[in-house]
Amino acid sequence: MSDLQRFIDGFCRFQQHFFEETPELFEQLRGGQRPGTLLIGCCDSRVDPALLLGVDPGDIFTIRNIGNLVPPCVAGTRHQGVSAAIQFAVQQLEVERIIVLGHAQCGGIRALLENRYSINGELDFIGRWMNIAASARDNVMSTLADATPAERQRACEQASILVSLKNLQSFPWVAERVEKGLLTLHGWYFDLEAGALLAYAPRSDSFLPVVCPLGVGPKRKPA
Repeated sequence: MSDLQRFIDGFCRFQQHFFEETPELFEQLRGGQRPGTLLIGCCDSRVDPALLLGVDPGDIFTIRNIGNLVPPCVAGTRHQGVSAAIQFAVQQLEVERIIVLGHAQCGGIRALLENRYSINGELDFIGRWMNIAASARDNVMSTLADATPAERQRACEQASILVSLKNLQSFPWVAERVEKGLLTLHGWYFDLEAGALLAYAPRSDSFLPVVCPLGVGPKRKPA
């Protein structure tokens, strides 16, 4: 079976489930979308947010880019795809929460740590984009100089999430809604090696398990 036929067959299953067996959802969605959550995730093919979180169409408004990064709010005339999507989600959809979802084994973060791309190349879009998280890299390389490459990568993956959370608050419409208690910001980390989900806890300034690996911690009951 070719990849294209696999995708077509997948759409047929989607069509049968949502338009024949349970059409109620899309009957409602035809009137417009009202997601309560903006999720900013990575382009990595292993970390599809809808699949990871088991959500239905219409549940989350999703932005995906290399490294699940949020640029700082900068005025200008250049194309600002991520910034425009954030503005749309907050101002037009009035989402109630924003989740920045990072993950283990991120190729973008690895490239950042290894200085694989130049920020000065005219067509080196990856280097300039990943430079958003340069402060995370510099802090990790300074504080974890004696750590293993794997330890530094994990630390940088998590530190870059905090950079994105900070940059989110540089957008005035985000900061305003957070101040009014209408919007909350969350940093999550998918440990794809262990099959666990961690969330940033400001009080401890660390990422703590929300869902432990199978066989570790209290047994979770199916919802």
